[in-house]
Amino acid sequence: MALSKFNIDKNVLLKKATMDKHVPDDFYSTTNYTTFIYHNHQWIKVKNQRMDALIVVDENGAVCKKLRDIKRGDMVVCGDTGIKVINENNDGKEDNSFSFMNNYVSSERRNDMIIKELAQDIFYNNKKLTLVAGPVVVHTGGDQYLSQLIRHNYVACLLTGNALAVHDIEKNLYGTSLGVCAKTGKVTHNGYRNHMRAINQVMKYGSIKKTVEAKVLNSGIMYECIKNNVPFVLAGSLRDDGPLPDTITDIIQAQDAYSEHLQKAEIVLVLGTMLHGIASGNMLPAKTKMICVDINAAVVTKLSDRGSSQAIGLVTDVGLFLNLLVTEINRLENKLGTRIAT
Repeated sequence: MALSKFNIDKNVLLKKATMDKHVPDDFYSTTNYTTFIYHNHQWIKVKNQRMDALIVVDENGAVCKKLRDIKRGDMVVCGDTGIKVINENNDGKEDNSFSFMNNYVSSERRNDMIIKELAQDIFYNNKKLTLVAGPVVVHTGGDQYLSQLIRHNYVACLLTGNALAVHDIEKNLYGTSLGVCAKTGKVTHNGYRNHMRAINQVMKYGSIKKTVEAKVLNSGIMYECIKNNVPFVLAGSLRDDGPLPDTITDIIQAQDAYSEHLQKAEIVLVLGTMLHGIASGNMLPAKTKMICVDINAAVVTKLSDRGSSQAIGLVTDVGLFLNLLVTEINRLENKLGTRIAT
């Protein structure tokens, strides 16, 4: 970004926080667009860009910081003097038009073309997927394809909740997902208790990793994460059963864990989860590519309406999407004589 394009402006207004977790009323609230501030007569790029944060300036530069992380004495940017916002999705032009509820998602979008472009991006450009996934991945049969992507090094990390891990483990220990047989699609006798049996089994060993090491869990999404050293975050919620010992029940810690991975993300793929999808979008800079897949158009629309203007929405079945993505990668790999193993 050529900073010479900016007109010389006044320095930003900095005010000192007088207590922890509190700032002056005229604080500047960040967007997810790339932001520069004019400080000490030079333009400085703000680090860790994300929406709904504040900008704190110190000897190391300018950085986005959540209100809860503000410390007494922090120098906080206030007002809107000396601030430039750049929207990379608008040809890099200065853009202060960040807003909510301004996007449109169509169920008639050419999903096949988007899948092909995504496959080419991760295959030819060696980009990895940061996966934000809900338990529907397991229920729709997409788990086998997601496992393949993890096994073949296309996934950087998995960000999800307790439910996906529980149902994935249940399916691979007992052949059911929420008590429904994975092969026949029929409810099994007393199958309703299988998700609790799965939690109970992991509790016996103390963690998912130890359950894998004990050779009790031998397949599935969580198994592949452990075997291939793919980090995962399980963010807890009010409705969780158990939860699993790996689940982070402190929501602030879970947010921080998500943010740590999302700040390094190359492509974020949201699969069937409105809650985790919107939360992840709030933590991302607008320049990070984001694709949201859900059978419910309202879920896809809500993500973009919450300010994640870069999000591409696909209204389709999550299991089908993953199937098509793996198929497309297989096609590309066949050109090199290799293929994702089933």
